[in-house]
Amino acid sequence: MHGNTRLGNEFNPGAGGRTRFAFFLRPPVPVLYAATTEEAAISESILHDVPAAGGQVRPRDYQGRVVSRLKTTTDLRLVSFHGLGLRQLGIEPRQLTDTESIHYDRTVQWAEAAHEFERQGRRAHGTSWMSRRCNSDKAVMLFGDRVPADALAIDASYGRAFDLPADLAWLSDFCAPLHIDVVG
Repeated sequence: MHGNTRLGNEFNPGAGGRTRFAFFLRPPVPVLYAATTEEAAISESILHDVPAAGGQVRPRDYQGRVVSRLKTTTDLRLVSFHGLGLRQLGIEPRQLTDTESIHYDRTVQWAEAAHEFERQGRRAHGTSWMSRRCNSDKAVMLFGDRVPADALAIDASYGRAFDLPADLAWLSDFCAPLHIDVVG
């Protein structure tokens, strides 16, 4: 999920406020957030601030937003912030990946630690965790200074642009069973 002024494989250079795992260092490490499914990508972006009980999504939340599919052209090493990865760190999801945004100053420190983590002389390309908003699917955050420039290819056979009526209708249909109204 990204704005229509940026390509799907383009890293955010540090624009905007803190997120769960960005931004850190000066100058900031560029990041790219993604998810293993479009449902998780939408849940972690457009629906991020909608309560679990439901609510509304307004045009400012979806206009100019695009879903792209990326294909990796090389293996990426990710620090696991789920399952046994959290257990190895001795923490629970509620301490890192299942927190409110008021805790992002603390959670971004884990991303910085992952950025510096090294195993067998190799550093991580990013992190992986279970999406807080769609916890059946994984989310990832990639470090722009670690991922090779050609490692992420855009799949030209797929895309959604919520400025288009058909894709906006799809979003509305997706949100309806979640008790979320897409306001036009």
